[in-house]
Amino acid sequence: MWKKFKRLFIIKTKFEAFLIIYALATGAIARGQDYLIQYPGFGGKLLFLACTGAVFMAGAKMLDAIDYRRVYGPEY
Repeated sequence: MWKKFKRLFIIKTKFEAFLIIYALATGAIARGQDYLIQYPGFGGKLLFLACTGAVFMAGAKMLDAIDYRRVYGPEY
């Protein structure tokens, strides 16, 4: 039973990764817009870029991990 529950939290395909990346990006844009309102000017823009940049880095890491897992197997 725990194995089935654990499998719900494992990203197996690139399609699943893209869905998660989309959800992360949607949240990052919402947070970035709040930063633009709270911190007008250069500081808000910088925080907005930091939010979106984090999504790019996390998305790239997820996609690389899927390829790595496909090549070397699920034990890595």
